[in-house]
Amino acid sequence: MTNDVDTLATALYVRTDDLLEAAPELAPWRPKIGIQPRLTDAELVTLAVMQALLGFTSEARWLRHARAHLGHLFRYLPLQPGYNKRLRRAAALIRSVIRILASDTSLWTDDVWLVDSTPVECGRSRETSKRSDLAGWAQFGYCSSHSRFFWGLRLHLVCTLGGLPIAYALTGAKADERQTLLGMLEADPALVSERPGQTVIADRHYYGRDFEHALRTAGLVLLRQARKGEAPRPGARLFKPLRQTIESINQTFKAQLDLERRGGRTPAGVIVRVLQRILALTAAIWHNDKTGQPIKRSLTPYDH
Repeated sequence: MTNDVDTLATALYVRTDDLLEAAPELAPWRPKIGIQPRLTDAELVTLAVMQALLGFTSEARWLRHARAHLGHLFRYLPLQPGYNKRLRRAAALIRSVIRILASDTSLWTDDVWLVDSTPVECGRSRETSKRSDLAGWAQFGYCSSHSRFFWGLRLHLVCTLGGLPIAYALTGAKADERQTLLGMLEADPALVSERPGQTVIADRHYYGRDFEHALRTAGLVLLRQARKGEAPRPGARLFKPLRQTIESINQTFKAQLDLERRGGRTPAGVIVRVLQRILALTAAIWHNDKTGQPIKRSLTPYDH
């Protein structure tokens, strides 16, 4: 099978359309009586993934490009305001598609998870932090990996070693990483109950007697670097290459998928644009897995 963006788009459209036919309740609500949209929900999801993979951060520029070059895939394309509105309303559908695709890969059952968070900058001026619709959710925080302060959010990720997103959350910059992880696992208990003895690798910020006890109670094995003053912990020699792996996954979001240039000025807008990029990575891994590619997280075949 050809491994390019058109093939991925076709496979994703078919998978999403079959999902909506089997579970129509996943589609965004709309009145039964009225004008039916000319762009189907499956086409909308496919269009959003292609936008992220091809590196268009401007919706207006993306739709101009799609009209000029993607007429063979989409018979109708909305104007930018309609596309933006429908995309925000499709956030729940996008979350469902992420899970369906992720669980349909061979990476889903990996017995090792990587846990980390990465900044999602939302502004740089003091006036922005006061007047933005994100004020109150977005916060000032510090990124120790890059030694910089920022105003915005944090994307918390639980991934496999191959980069497949298993769980995710978007919080304020000062949210406790440990409590966020426990909250993600509590929100989806099947993730843990179906994987007894799952190993979780994290950095030294994921510490604490109560926190580690909660993970053990859930059946998870935590491996992390020892903090200053602690006795050496098992598996320390594995942390350096695995830390590079999670940093590489974060960089995929930021560089190839333009996480911090995603746009979005309201909570709903930011949420759906972050979900759009998580879906794009998941769809690429899913397609690479189905077509037998050696590197599952490679986006190179789809970025042009």
